[in-house]
Amino acid sequence: MPRHDSATQLLTSTLRAAYTRLGLEGGSVLLAVSGGADSTALLLGTARVAGALRLRVEVATLDHGLRPECADETRSVARLAAVHGLPCHVRALHLRPGAGVEARAREARYGALEALRRERGLGAVATAHTASDQAETLLMRLARGTALRGAVGIHEARPGLVRPLLERTRAEVLAFLEEQGVGYATDPMNADPVHFRTRVRLDVLPALSRAAGFAVEPHLAAFARLAAEDEALLRAMADAAYARLRLEDGALDAVGVRALEPALRRRVLARLVAEVDAAVDEATLARVLRAVEQGGTATLGRGYLLRATSGRVRCVRQASPRPSAELRLEREGAQGTLAGTGWEFSVASTPPPPGILGLALGAGTRWPLTVRTRRPGDRVRTAGGQRKLQDVLVDFRVPAEVRASRPVVVDAEGQVLWLPGLWPPAVSPGASRAFLWAFPPGSSIQRTAAL
Repeated sequence: MPRHDSATQLLTSTLRAAYTRLGLEGGSVLLAVSGGADSTALLLGTARVAGALRLRVEVATLDHGLRPECADETRSVARLAAVHGLPCHVRALHLRPGAGVEARAREARYGALEALRRERGLGAVATAHTASDQAETLLMRLARGTALRGAVGIHEARPGLVRPLLERTRAEVLAFLEEQGVGYATDPMNADPVHFRTRVRLDVLPALSRAAGFAVEPHLAAFARLAAEDEALLRAMADAAYARLRLEDGALDAVGVRALEPALRRRVLARLVAEVDAAVDEATLARVLRAVEQGGTATLGRGYLLRATSGRVRCVRQASPRPSAELRLEREGAQGTLAGTGWEFSVASTPPPPGILGLALGAGTRWPLTVRTRRPGDRVRTAGGQRKLQDVLVDFRVPAEVRASRPVVVDAEGQVLWLPGLWPPAVSPGASRAFLWAFPPGSSIQRTAAL
């Protein structure tokens, strides 16, 4: 006959508080029960508090097909659920052993549970992760290297998923089962030292508790819980900063990024890098932070670079060298497209209409004109003398990744006459004999309007 001692009171009060906090009072839940100690305690404890919470409870048990004992264990779970009047659903996953079996099993398990939850119209899946699981996860991530986000460990809740036992340790779960007089299954994989988690569970945590003189799992789990609160606050602040610094073309304002506190700067830049599916690891983030600080470039992988130049921080594809494009315009009426740039040009007798760029061509214009992309040695004549075209593009804050596709108009002697959209800024009819119209990429006005 089950007794009602302290371990039972502790676990049931934990579940009652958790289900209420997670918004499930008066709702419904699907318990994921393997037959192991933790999930068996979840079933028993939830059955004890369901009435008071007006909680509709159903049970799911999955046969992974990886051990001969799996079928017997699922039948045991079904019997236990029946004893407590809970509907039980048995699903077979038909997994095969081999490389990556743990990850494959986890993906299949959560997929099956979510599908069943939706099929049954239940509010959430509840798994039996404990504070001991949390402590193991935290130590594993710290050992591999993690920031505050990783220290959060196992989340108490995600959309459609809750973990109401996350405050209780495995020792407390076992004490509850002993008080209830209920047995449970043991998975031999949980004792296999080939797994990192097993070595942390059987070697590291006991050694750390002996060194400290007390059980450390509750303290490690409490740290993860506080880390989750801090991470949520910083994530919200970083999201606000990201939205504030985002420019129309998707880049970030470099001055604003540099002004952020380091904790926010890292998160904002990590989000920018993640948008191109590049790895956001420690080494990559260090390169990115250095590039932003110095106004330089960082390699991201997957063919991307991060550039922090011209006052903007953005991720761009590493461009392959392209041959120089060229369009020759002999006289009035000539027209064409500068290959690979999207720019179109026409020579007309009248000034361009609003929305179209134009250059006035006087009687002294040396024909033919050539529209091309920049070349080494290009120089621009200004009131103060000649300047390198590269320097002019930098002054106009043209991003490095698009400089090779900007059109340059030169006369028959190779003198740079015009950088459409950049310099000179306007046209003046005066004694002009003709006008060069420039249609930027995506222009809604047709080139034939010049004819």
